[in-house]
Parts: sequence; structure tokens; C-alpha cells
Amino acid sequence: MARELALRILYWFEQGNGDIKQIIKKVLEIKKYSQADKNFTKKLVEMTINNLPQIDREIIKVLKNWKYGRVSVIDKLLLRLGTCEIVYFNDIPYQVAINEAIEIGKKYGNTESSKFINGILDAIATASRSKKGIYESSNNK
Repeated sequence: MARELALRILYWFEQGNGDIKQIIKKVLEIKKYSQADKNFTKKLVEMTINNLPQIDREIIKVLKNWKYGRVSVIDKLLLRLGTCEIVYFNDIPYQVAINEAIEIGKKYGNTESSKFINGILDAIATASRSKKGIYESSNNK
């Protein structure tokens, strides 16, 4: 639930619908969500927004034969959330972050979203575990 809420918040923000703090407040007040969901949603959104340039760079590094501008909004937001979890949330196993993004992609994305998200996030997770540097191209391994 928290990740879907984070997706909704980032979607509103991406569409230029105001200040991120106000969007978070509005979305989390729509229904009665558990405090744990609210806390995780807020932390995930804020961490993603605060590190957005770096997160986007990491996604772009692993894209092959695809321009970032061509990625659908939903897929881009799920990649950002998944990348944020993989890179900045050490207490979340990367497999969980990838699986959650895939499942949400199946629900809200297009027919190819889950495969695309899986491939990109798996490459980011593999690179992030590399001892030679957080993110390196496959040519440098």
C-alpha cells in the first residue's frame, strides 16, 4: 500500500500539481491508512525527491538502446522508487524492492512494464553490489 501511495504522490508531483509536502499531506489524508504505511510512504517519497538527480543518473546508466525521455511516466516513477529503495534503503532487500515495483507495474503500467522494470532494477541492483563502484557499465566489469 505504501509504495502505491508513493507512486500516486510522485505522479501528482510529476504533473506539476504543487508542493511535494502538500501533495503528501493530501494523499495521506484521503483515507485512513496505517501509521506504518504513512511513515514509509513519506520517507520513500522524500528520499526519492531529495535524491532525484542521482536516481535519474543511475537509471540512465543502465538503460540500453532506450532514451529516458521515452519511458512512460508510470514506469519512470516506479524505476525511481525502486532505485531509491535499492540504493538508499539498506534495510530492504533489493529483491523485495524489485518485486514490489514489478507488481505495481503490472497493476498500473502497460503490458511490457513489468519486464522493463525488472530488467532495469535488476541491473541497478547488480551494479550497486559491485565492489568496484556503486554503478558501472557492464563493459567495465
